[in-house]
Amino acid sequence: MELPAAVRALYPYASRRLTVGGLSYHYVDEGAGEPLLMLHGNPTWSFYYRGLINGLKGEYRTIAPDHIGCGLSEKPDDSRYRFTLEQRVNDVEALVEHLGLGDNITLVLHDWGGMIGMAYAARHPHKIKRLILGNTAAFKLPATKPLPPSIKLCRSGAVGPLLVRGFNAFSRGAASSCVTRQPLSKAVRDGYLAPYDSWHNRRAVLRFIQDIPLKPADYSYDLLESVEASLARFRQTPTLILWGAQDFVFDDHFLNVWLKWLPHAEVHRFADAGHYIFEDATDEVLPLIAGFLDRHP
Repeated sequence: MELPAAVRALYPYASRRLTVGGLSYHYVDEGAGEPLLMLHGNPTWSFYYRGLINGLKGEYRTIAPDHIGCGLSEKPDDSRYRFTLEQRVNDVEALVEHLGLGDNITLVLHDWGGMIGMAYAARHPHKIKRLILGNTAAFKLPATKPLPPSIKLCRSGAVGPLLVRGFNAFSRGAASSCVTRQPLSKAVRDGYLAPYDSWHNRRAVLRFIQDIPLKPADYSYDLLESVEASLARFRQTPTLILWGAQDFVFDDHFLNVWLKWLPHAEVHRFADAGHYIFEDATDEVLPLIAGFLDRHP
């Protein structure tokens, strides 16, 4: 797809593509040095990481894919792609192998990127050098945290498709509510929404919501349990947690679970920042990330 000029100005990177399962898997690969693999969530895309890419590509190789059905990747129907956590991990695995990233990968994870990235890490723990986590999870919904009503409604078989794919309510709502310090500019808001401009192009947004593993009968639940059980392997892996405290989904209930599994982690909690922590607090997180990377060479 062709991005609007104002969006392209904010996202001026060369588009690179890998064919995975017959589908075009888009990613950006900027800079040189140790690889930082940045995995986005829902309903964002690699555009979310542009601030980190701009700030870190001078010293590191910054790689940010768009999950299939998202961003500038191909948007297939259900007959051509399985929109499941397992398939997402397979895609990342194919990309890492294609790029030959070796055994010193730093994962930068947000939202669904946390589950996808940590599932990849569970398969290849020897490849993971550092973890940078921002408002995400790789474990079951905490017992103390109810599922937000807005997500419950979007998971509804009757109403969900109409809201998410018909009215684009999930993407539009996220662009409004996931930043709390100041509203997104028109160009940035357009950047988040541009790939999700039709019923067809919003399929992956809905499938991510439907694939949230909440109970044993859910397709991805067994994989979720195995990923959660693997977290103990990473207790000694240098970890930086950057947390927006105003996130209405990934709130302190989730942060407390991360600290149970990774008690050594360096944590910076931003009291007034929201779910899009790398958007809300770009100028503050960049020096924290750079310092963390320097301290764990």
